[in-house]
Amino acid sequence: MAFDGLVVRALAQELNKKLSGARLDKIYQPETDELLLHFHGPAGTYKVTLSANAAIPRIALSESGKENPMVAPMFCMLLRKHLTSSHVLSVHQPGLERMLSFDLETRNELGDLVQKSLIVEIMGRHSNIILVDENNRVADSIKRIDFSVSSKRQILPGLPYEMPPAQDKTDPLSCGLTGYVETLSDTEEHERLDKAIVARFQGISPLIAREIAFRSFGETDTPCKNLSYSQLLDIATVMQKMLQPLNNGSAEPCYLTDTETEKMMEFSAVPITQYGNSATLHSMDSMGELIGYFYDERNKKERMSRRSAHLTKLVANHIERCTKKLELQKAELADTEKRELWRQYGELITANIYQLEKGMEHLRTQNYFEEEMPMVVIPLDSTLTPSGNAQRYYKKYNKAKTAAEELTKQIALAEEELLYLESVEEALARAESSAALSEIGDELAEQGYIRRPKDNKKKKDAPAAPVKLQTDDGFILYAGKNNRQNDYLTNKMAQNKDLWFHTKNIPGSHVVLKFEQDRPFTDEAITQAAALAAFLSKAASSAQVPVDYTEIKNVKKPAGSKPGFVIYTTNKTAYVTPKNIE
Repeated sequence: MAFDGLVVRALAQELNKKLSGARLDKIYQPETDELLLHFHGPAGTYKVTLSANAAIPRIALSESGKENPMVAPMFCMLLRKHLTSSHVLSVHQPGLERMLSFDLETRNELGDLVQKSLIVEIMGRHSNIILVDENNRVADSIKRIDFSVSSKRQILPGLPYEMPPAQDKTDPLSCGLTGYVETLSDTEEHERLDKAIVARFQGISPLIAREIAFRSFGETDTPCKNLSYSQLLDIATVMQKMLQPLNNGSAEPCYLTDTETEKMMEFSAVPITQYGNSATLHSMDSMGELIGYFYDERNKKERMSRRSAHLTKLVANHIERCTKKLELQKAELADTEKRELWRQYGELITANIYQLEKGMEHLRTQNYFEEEMPMVVIPLDSTLTPSGNAQRYYKKYNKAKTAAEELTKQIALAEEELLYLESVEEALARAESSAALSEIGDELAEQGYIRRPKDNKKKKDAPAAPVKLQTDDGFILYAGKNNRQNDYLTNKMAQNKDLWFHTKNIPGSHVVLKFEQDRPFTDEAITQAAALAAFLSKAASSAQVPVDYTEIKNVKKPAGSKPGFVIYTTNKTAYVTPKNIE
């Protein structure tokens, strides 16, 4: 993530404006490396999360949503002692460092007004939150750093607070065009431009450096080979245009999501264009709220992914098992295709039994089952009588016939099960909440794929309501998000004249377009419903997806069939590009 000096600058400007003069009312420590601060002041009430987590250190305007411990940790108790009811004097960032200092006015043990600072250092695994007293000494920190951890900089109670070692880099917010050109003219030919920018300018992350290169030359990996003065000036102009708004509090907080998967990618204090159509840019007014939202959404998706992992694996294993079973059954069915030949052999042996004797190894005769009556050689078992050889072929025929009938039934059941499991797999991929996952888990338990302890039988709940949407011309649509919802929508909610949509031979959701009295369905509404059914299917990323549709009265659920399985007649098929309805 691009939690760089520019993001921190935007945060400092925003928090200084919102928190100046505010009172620090409450302090919590929900995690060993995380704080939640409650502020109330002239600009309103705000909750600020401070995290020194090595993986995702951050400062955000959001509530952690985590349960606070019954007994507050020692560092939290210390902060409450020193800072509760203190007032914010300012929130500032030293230079373009990834640091924020919350300067607070409070009273000491003697009742005198003093200034103390809560300093947040966003530095990866070296991130920390430090309380500094009025004498610039460390009162304590959320992570104590002694000689065993660092020989250069210790963070321990009683020691003077020292800034992290300064980097010999140019400040891009104050150097101007001349400073940009002079700094960049010192690059090596073999260096990439984006890496040179990161190495020479303070507070700029690789993401922003690539953006500068992209806006300058249309690509992110431009080499610094023989850059002319004109080219250097172009780069400097791009940098000034991008970065200077941060000097006057005009940051443009934004985040990026993958266009296809909607996965959270990056966030920034300036707009990012380098990903083109592969990423979608989202803007927000508040840098602090954006960071809180970004991490909350990312963590929510990660938690969902972890919770659904066991269900996804379970379904994948059953799909694999079912696929192998189908392959074996189809191979066995193919072996029974010789059954008619074996019946013919039995008939031909019986017809020629008068000229056969025990001990013969074959019969050569005309095959009168074929029009041209060609000669055929029938293998015989020399240990059997002629009648015994005929009976042997009749038995093989009857056995193969019975097997073919049974295999045909079993293959149909296995294909239905495979289609069902693929529909569950698709529903899991679309699940967006814990409730949705629980509903799918209940469905799998009902079908016997998950075992529940005998003393922990869960009452069968009614499925969640299908999603209600509306076409551009005002028709009402409903869509199921899993098989239980599909069953409820198609078999209970829908009426005879409603239109039912489903992708042709592709796992997906049931979609129902509601009938309205004295108003015929429009082509636009039908197309939108079909496009939605395609979007809510396994073929969502395809083009020209076939979608069958018919009136609900033509859709039936066979007795004993899997959830979501139906048969239908008199349907039409539309070929559409998958599209969601906003």
